[in-house]
Amino acid sequence: MTAPLYRIPGASVLTADADQSVTDVAASVTEPKTVADVLAQSQVESVMDELDRELVGLVPVKSRIRDIAALLVIDKLRSAHGLNAQNPSLHMCFTGNPGTGKTTVALRMAEILHRLGYIRKGHLVAVTRDDLVGQYIGHTAPKTKEVLKKAMGGVLFIDEAYYLYRPENERDYGQEAIEILLQVMENQRDDLVVILAGYKDRMDTFFQSNPGMSSRIAHHLDFPDYDVGELLSIADKMLTSQQYQFGLGARQAFDDYLNRRLQQPHFANARSVRNALDRARLRQASRLFAERDRVLSKDDLITLQAQDVLGSRLFKAPPAERRSA
Repeated sequence: MTAPLYRIPGASVLTADADQSVTDVAASVTEPKTVADVLAQSQVESVMDELDRELVGLVPVKSRIRDIAALLVIDKLRSAHGLNAQNPSLHMCFTGNPGTGKTTVALRMAEILHRLGYIRKGHLVAVTRDDLVGQYIGHTAPKTKEVLKKAMGGVLFIDEAYYLYRPENERDYGQEAIEILLQVMENQRDDLVVILAGYKDRMDTFFQSNPGMSSRIAHHLDFPDYDVGELLSIADKMLTSQQYQFGLGARQAFDDYLNRRLQQPHFANARSVRNALDRARLRQASRLFAERDRVLSKDDLITLQAQDVLGSRLFKAPPAERRSA
């Protein structure tokens, strides 16, 4: 029996002795003719739907991601019609405060690009300055090239990218890493997408000092801070994923906590929510641990009570002394 040459979902197994040539049959089945065809073949819509479920808010960011996906889908249809569909530049800059979902969106972006055939592997390599820049002459180039080698075929995510450029230090080697990145971003943009991330004001300064980098970034996405309602929804999602829940009055207490915490320095959006819930879980564990002779029910183990939230120092210390507890 002749071994199958192709297996196409939803179609028969094609063999070399089929009446019609394998090439013709494969082309007739797989060549997309509509947007729906591309979406069905790539399954890219499921990734975007997952992004909607995974991240609260961020409507402008999600809209821009869908716009980029739409461009790539239409380009595939143009290519099917023999029209010019040269791969667009897909290097990006994500700006915003910590905890606004930049890394999560970068992961989903890598998956979208892979499913649409614009990168080979779909993996994401996340790095900072320390992964790219060496401490002595001759150290930076091999470090940067090794990172690029690992990222090739996928997405390279450089967090706090502005730290690559330190003009105040004449002996800094960050500029060497930037020059290598620029060359690869231009010459191998069909095999690597670079996403730079960081605070908006610092990234603006970075681009002003490095116009070559600015000219290679096609998409700028700004990630807004979450409001209290969105932060509460994020807390609900986090608790559900960990098989916890708010008890009577606990969600209201967490709402109060968030309003107080937002007035404190170094707030990190979803990251601060996660940290606050971790501390509430610690207080719950200590409370239950103290009742060592009581039989604990499932509800006892999964429920955060109001007192577990109100135990934060934010509710105890005077305003001048409050910290991010």
